[in-house]
Amino acid sequence: MIKFSINKNAFQNALKITKQAIGSKVTIPALTKLKIEVEENGITLIGSNGQISIKNFLPVDNKDASMLISGTGSVLLEAAFFENVVSQLPEVTLEFTEKEQKQVLLTSGKSEITLKGLDSEIYPHLQEISEGASLKMKVKALKEIFTETVFAVSTQENRPIFTGVHLETLPTGELKAVATDSHRMSQRLLPLEDSELKFDVILPSKSINSFKNVFTNDEEEIEIFISGSQMLFRNETISYYSRLIEGSYPDTNRLIPKESDYTLDLVFDAAQLRHTMDRARLLTVMTTNGTVKLSVSGDSIITTANSPEVGSVHEELTALSKEGNDLSISFNPEYLIDALKVIKAPEVRIRFISNVRPFTLQPRNEAEGFIQLITPVRTN
Repeated sequence: MIKFSINKNAFQNALKITKQAIGSKVTIPALTKLKIEVEENGITLIGSNGQISIKNFLPVDNKDASMLISGTGSVLLEAAFFENVVSQLPEVTLEFTEKEQKQVLLTSGKSEITLKGLDSEIYPHLQEISEGASLKMKVKALKEIFTETVFAVSTQENRPIFTGVHLETLPTGELKAVATDSHRMSQRLLPLEDSELKFDVILPSKSINSFKNVFTNDEEEIEIFISGSQMLFRNETISYYSRLIEGSYPDTNRLIPKESDYTLDLVFDAAQLRHTMDRARLLTVMTTNGTVKLSVSGDSIITTANSPEVGSVHEELTALSKEGNDLSISFNPEYLIDALKVIKAPEVRIRFISNVRPFTLQPRNEAEGFIQLITPVRTN
């Protein structure tokens, strides 16, 4: 039966990571539980909600854990309650002892707490991914392309393929990440080092958001595997599994305009443009279909927003450069603000075709294949 002692903080940190995969709204009751497997070489914490699964291994030689294992086995515990109990224990060290009928005794200092556990045999078997071809990437690079695209996914569940980010390895040796909700699109290309793994998949946005919290060391390298409907991200101690969204993602390359299509090219200071949009949004959120209007006439660039209920905004913008024809176009300022949030460059290039065609945003002097599209709103 299980018996071990461990540093509370190290154990608690491992619990927090594993709990990312455990949800309360699951169809299988056992998935609200945390599975604890104790072997002579360490402790494995397992959590899953059916879509995301995490295996988190704490090796016995982990210096921070100060672990001593004197009994092995496995048990299921109520995840949320168990984490709360561990966080409230008074001392630095906790002792975990399995009793008869899967009861667990937690001891810390003068505190003793008994928890009811369940047989781990009732826990669903997690689909393993056989190790084959893989792709190695820095956590930081993955987080960047996820951040630069995931904001543009759809929140409408009636079109599932648009609720994830499309990830594809290209013949050019690049990784393409793209997301769209049909009103806007964000696409990022990232050069890869030699990779045996070729794929064309859709990763759910919920998995991407959890990924950011699970892998906290941006400088470490993780390995990516794919098998059937699952994607695995793995470092030395954590295996993070995600189900993929089934279906074929549409060809978004056709949405990106050709250079010859553009009729107006503007460059702005990104921070100043965002502040202008923030002010315009104050009014547009007060109306049902709030839009901001950008009017370009000669050297004059004006943004306006009107709300019958609260008033209007009229602001003159200064472009760092301007080439092309005059134009008047309306759009949702929220989309432009979201786009500017993920552009790290100090200057942004915005190019237009017409007042009814999507316009594009890119960091000025972009060399990393990062482009965004925003669809305008037709107004009377």
